[in-house]
Amino acid sequence: MTKMTDAPSVPVDALDTAAHTPPQPEAWVTDGEGVTRREVGPGQRASNEQPLGGTLKERVEDFLVDEIPSYDPVGDGEHLYLGVQKSDMPHGEMMAVLARHFKVDESAIGFAGMKDRVAVTRQSVSIHLPGRTAELTGAFAPLEHGRMQILWSKRHLNKLRRGHLKGNRFSIRVRGVDPLGVRQVYRSMQALERVGVPAYFGDQRFGYRRNNHLCGLSVVLAQPKMLLDELLGSKGTPFPPRQLKMRRLYEEGKFTEALEGWGRNDRSERIALQALARGRDAAGAVRALPEYMKSFWVSALQSAIFNVQLDTRVREGSYAGHVEGDIMFKHDSGACFQASDAAATELDERLRLAEISPTGPLHGKGMLPPTSRAAAMEQDALSACGVTLEAMTAPCATEFTGARRPLRVFFSNWEVEGGVDEHGAFIRCVFDLPKGSFATVMMRELLGATVASIDGRAIDTEQS
Repeated sequence: MTKMTDAPSVPVDALDTAAHTPPQPEAWVTDGEGVTRREVGPGQRASNEQPLGGTLKERVEDFLVDEIPSYDPVGDGEHLYLGVQKSDMPHGEMMAVLARHFKVDESAIGFAGMKDRVAVTRQSVSIHLPGRTAELTGAFAPLEHGRMQILWSKRHLNKLRRGHLKGNRFSIRVRGVDPLGVRQVYRSMQALERVGVPAYFGDQRFGYRRNNHLCGLSVVLAQPKMLLDELLGSKGTPFPPRQLKMRRLYEEGKFTEALEGWGRNDRSERIALQALARGRDAAGAVRALPEYMKSFWVSALQSAIFNVQLDTRVREGSYAGHVEGDIMFKHDSGACFQASDAAATELDERLRLAEISPTGPLHGKGMLPPTSRAAAMEQDALSACGVTLEAMTAPCATEFTGARRPLRVFFSNWEVEGGVDEHGAFIRCVFDLPKGSFATVMMRELLGATVASIDGRAIDTEQS
């Protein structure tokens, strides 16, 4: 074994139909005519080196994730913090299991981030248990579940909120590669450690049909029927043929019959159909959906716009540089400033030292806007995703805010090794990434590695 370490339905004409379409299996179907979507997942790789390829997540245990918390619980308060390990489990199922076990609504459960579905992950969650002293002190019934464990528990004063983490540590085995290619990967990691990895949002942000951002667009535009048609109907984004029957039943208004075809992991589809079957209108069915899911869809729309803009920056070679009107990000403090406030030579040096990076938009209220050429590029990305700046800043039933996101991300504490185990050859990469970063994007940049699929359906549909 060679080992190397280093220390420390949206109208089609509203979209850019000239762009390449998402990588959906040829056998997938839709009753819609001429439905063409722009690909909004990770765009152009920054590396010009021929990729080694390989496959991620062939086995669940090949992808390990450990959350790096921002703080430790203090041992007092009415929120019970839990260390949860889950294996091959979607985030929604974890939430449902915890809600049933502790007999609380899902809104009482807090988490810092959604972890990969096809992986073994460890993270903190919080459960609000006011007045339930015995459970708060650890006297709760053992959780018996084949794919989920509670590792520890401790009280804290506040709910765990999205973003309350420093990052995640990953240990990833890539299959289907020559382990001797580890030397190329090592050189690539050395280079990327200096210049940074394009900070694309990963494919899993957009769901297995790559349409979460279209659901988010419906939420932002306050179009509940449009959302349900995309989620449940047969005329939107292509889908596996096995879903055709229940999607046509939805189109016919046969909601109870349509419900029977969806599985336990299709939570949003089931909740919406149950509401429709009980007589609610489209708006009522959308209100019945979990708020975290609607927020996730809106976040996917923000992510799509960001990815389109970053793809342009990578293609022109400016994702690690600056253009006129840029907003820059300080990596030490997280603060942003106008590039025009500093001399070009100063910006170049600070970019080289990885002190700062240019940013892209996460559109919403409160986002610091760029000017000049940077603003024009961001407007082009909005148009490509079929939405306006006005819509992204208007009041919305699902609240969201705007922010700036650096166009590149830096990893740390990395090592890489190549070898063979009982399941075959592999290259294993270990590294820490800051919150909001995607390990699948990192591996795609390093090796061109892709996520495995089952029967044409991407097996991972969640955020890293």
